[in-house]
Amino acid sequence: MAFDRLTPDDKLNQRKQINLRHRERHSREAKKMLRTLPIASPSSLTVSTYNKTSLPSQSSLKLSPFCVNNDGGNNISYCYSTSRRLALFQLGAAIPQSHFFGAKALKLLRAEGSTIEASTSGNMAPTSNTVTEQNVLDWVKSDKRRMLHVVYRVGDLDKTIKFYTECLGMKLLRKRDIPEDRYTNAFLGYGPEDSHFVVELTYNYGVDKYDIGTGFGHFGIAVEDVAKTVDLVKAKGGKVTREPGPVKGGNTVIAFIEDPDGYKFELLERGPTPEPLCQVMLRVGDLDRAINFYKKAFGMELLRKRDNPDYKYTIAVMGYGPEDKNAVLELTYNHGVTEYDKGNGYAQIAIGTDDVYKTAEAIKLSGGKITREPGPLPGINTKITACLDPDGWKSVWLLISGSFSPSDLLGVHSKKDSVTEMYKYYDSEHISALKIKDMSYSGKEL
Repeated sequence: MAFDRLTPDDKLNQRKQINLRHRERHSREAKKMLRTLPIASPSSLTVSTYNKTSLPSQSSLKLSPFCVNNDGGNNISYCYSTSRRLALFQLGAAIPQSHFFGAKALKLLRAEGSTIEASTSGNMAPTSNTVTEQNVLDWVKSDKRRMLHVVYRVGDLDKTIKFYTECLGMKLLRKRDIPEDRYTNAFLGYGPEDSHFVVELTYNYGVDKYDIGTGFGHFGIAVEDVAKTVDLVKAKGGKVTREPGPVKGGNTVIAFIEDPDGYKFELLERGPTPEPLCQVMLRVGDLDRAINFYKKAFGMELLRKRDNPDYKYTIAVMGYGPEDKNAVLELTYNHGVTEYDKGNGYAQIAIGTDDVYKTAEAIKLSGGKITREPGPLPGINTKITACLDPDGWKSVWLLISGSFSPSDLLGVHSKKDSVTEMYKYYDSEHISALKIKDMSYSGKEL
């Protein structure tokens, strides 16, 4: 039957049949193309291009589900939900999709809600696994973490031990001398290392003085009677830098003293507490950045924050539990000051974790720097990693398991090879950068 002899209804039906056959053929071709593409997720589509100048800004696209990732070079990635027809249409106005994978494949892709990644070269690859990253950051919140000890260097170990035990009421938990490596360590605190935060003092042979710098602030000790403790310090020849009295803007009675090496201690008047060594204060250049880092990477809680505009400083107290029962980290921001001299006296804080590998990954994801990749600690049944926070303060992480506790570190020093390897990892960049006159400094401390 000739086409011009068909009735209008016949012509309409024939056109519909022809259009249907065309759509079926296009659908088959598109499905063949999509079978060669790796599908990652039904929630987003990522399109990458290497030509910044040819793309509009994020704001000009006005896509509510739209995100732009810029790696700092020439690569920009655009991500959006393929279930949003409007978003896909608006993206099409900015980027010719047929240039990446063809209009036919894109049409079917829009209908099926699949996820692909495309580049100007036409290569397809899976999108990044953001779910895994989020899992790591979520894990941090459930990790059983505890501040173990704080490490710093002193010029006269015996004199410092005497001051801490007689004036501050600490106990000498253990002491070890390593003459072949020319250093001695002493651990002091108010209870066993397995359950208390303690100090580790390091004496390097021949070094009688250190530069404390301007970044380190003080250690905090909770005492039941500040005035009585201050009197004892004075009687023993100690230095009091702030007489007992209420803290500015509050009611807590405090005082400040210095140990023989010039490290400051804040005495805080409190009732009986399971953790008298209760605080380490460090100064930071960006308080909000530091708070976010310690929340995400360290899993600490922001226990309190106080701004003192009259004195131009703000503090944030971070920790793993209430500050009257746990050791905490006090971060201080002096308004307008972004950098500090860290000196060479204060070293680091050690923290216990259930998994050093996940800990290191969380630190990287949160903007920290890993200075020792996670792995076994030679000679000891544990693992370790070390990092710097955004302000350059160092922390060391130890795997604390049922078969290992911090006090087990004492036994390693009977094996010199293990000691050498252990400290090569442990003290990292901060130690190697120190310049101490007339001494081959090895920075041996845990």
